[in-house]
Amino acid sequence: MTLATVLPVLWFGVIGFGVLMYVLLDGFVLGLGILAPFAEDEHQLDHMMNTAAPIWDGNETWLVLGGAGLLAAFPKAYAIVLSSLYLPVLLMLVALIFRGVAFEFRFKATRGKRAWGAAFALGSMFTAFAQGVILGALVEGMPLLGGKYLHGAFAWFSPFSMLTGVALVFGYALLGSTWLILKTEGRMQLVARSVTRPLVLVVVAFMGLVSAWLPFLDSRIMARWFEGGNFWWLAPVPLLALANALALWRAAMHHGRDATPFVLTLSFFALGFAGLVLGIWPNIVPPTMSIWDAASPPSSQGFVLVGLVVLLPAILGYTWWSYRVFSGKVATDSGYH
Repeated sequence: MTLATVLPVLWFGVIGFGVLMYVLLDGFVLGLGILAPFAEDEHQLDHMMNTAAPIWDGNETWLVLGGAGLLAAFPKAYAIVLSSLYLPVLLMLVALIFRGVAFEFRFKATRGKRAWGAAFALGSMFTAFAQGVILGALVEGMPLLGGKYLHGAFAWFSPFSMLTGVALVFGYALLGSTWLILKTEGRMQLVARSVTRPLVLVVVAFMGLVSAWLPFLDSRIMARWFEGGNFWWLAPVPLLALANALALWRAAMHHGRDATPFVLTLSFFALGFAGLVLGIWPNIVPPTMSIWDAASPPSSQGFVLVGLVVLLPAILGYTWWSYRVFSGKVATDSGYH
């Protein structure tokens, strides 16, 4: 094996890990915003937001790592994805800024607090929807000719991408509700439990719809599952996902084990992500651009890898430390300053 063969695989793993960490960690904060309309009053919304206030902004690091890694290691894929999907990407970035500003300003506002709460909810919803649309467009496939995308600026708009956009909104809402079960007690936890079970059903239904749609797409993701006997060693992933969903359904109403629903939701997302990666491998832009086609020269990938060896442990370290420091239940009267 040569560096030109090994380094793209390593970087694909690094970028995939960064994206997964972002989805898991920032996903529950976006879920809090999506669930904001379910807050019974402004004090309850304060409580919801305070559960994530000390740690939410550090989660954005993983999104930066994934984007920067894609640019450094796979510049061809970066150019195609960003140029072809710039409208949903722009929507995501604007909504993320909107969400971040609303998060900070709402705690400081003396007037217009309700408006900033609505901004927090809308920013979270549009961010989740845009990310789902981007995912759907990639899964649906981006036909290339001579390394260039064949279709126009609105080719990402399709029934399938709209479905995945809405599905991710509900998925993040499930992450948010199980996070509240973990971090709160009393009335707030009861509200979270009341929405978790319906969300489990909705998310499983959306996963079923997406899976049923895959055979009709040109990205060959479903074909990869069944060709060459792949199904027999890939089958544990959907089976584990179904078992996970059943366990989550039961844990949602089981009082006394508040961490279990959140952990099961994280593993549910991780299994879905694993299924996606196994389906598109070794392509980074389905259906035809592989990681080796999109890779930068080994010298460039090796140079950036040196920085990653220092940066990644630092990110993991302060992420672990911040979550450890702010572990435990968040009281109703906790404040954000």
